[in-house]
Amino acid sequence: MQNNGAIYVLGKLVMINNVCKKGLYSKIMLFKVFIFFNALLLSLSVFSQPKTIIKHQRNDQNLAEIQITNQTIDALICYVAIDGHKIYFRLQARESSVWYKATDPRYNYKNFSTWCDYLSLHEKYIPKGI
Repeated sequence: MQNNGAIYVLGKLVMINNVCKKGLYSKIMLFKVFIFFNALLLSLSVFSQPKTIIKHQRNDQNLAEIQITNQTIDALICYVAIDGHKIYFRLQARESSVWYKATDPRYNYKNFSTWCDYLSLHEKYIPKGI
C-alpha cells in the first residue's frame, strides 16, 4: 500500500509540474506574440516615407549632379546637401526637381545627401498665402 501511495504522490507532483510548465509556456508565447506585433508596428513606420526617385549623373564639366522626382500625389519638402551645405525646396506632386550640381569634380554620388517628407507635416515650409 505504501508503494501505491508514493506513486500517487509522485504522480500528483508530476501533474502539478506539467500544469506549471504549461502556464509558463503560455506566458512565454504571449510575450513572444506581444514582441512580434510591436516589431511589426514599428517596422511599418519605415514605409511611411514618400516615394521618390533619385537620379545621379555627371555633366559636361564632369561635376556630379543629382535630381529628385516626386512619385506621390502630395507636395513634398526636400533638401539636397553636399559637404554640409543644404538646399531646401518644395517639390510638387509628380514633378522632378532641377539638377543640383557639386562644385568640385572630386565629389561623387556618395557625397550627396537627400531628404524628403510630406509638406503638410512641416508647417514652417508652407507658404503663408496658402
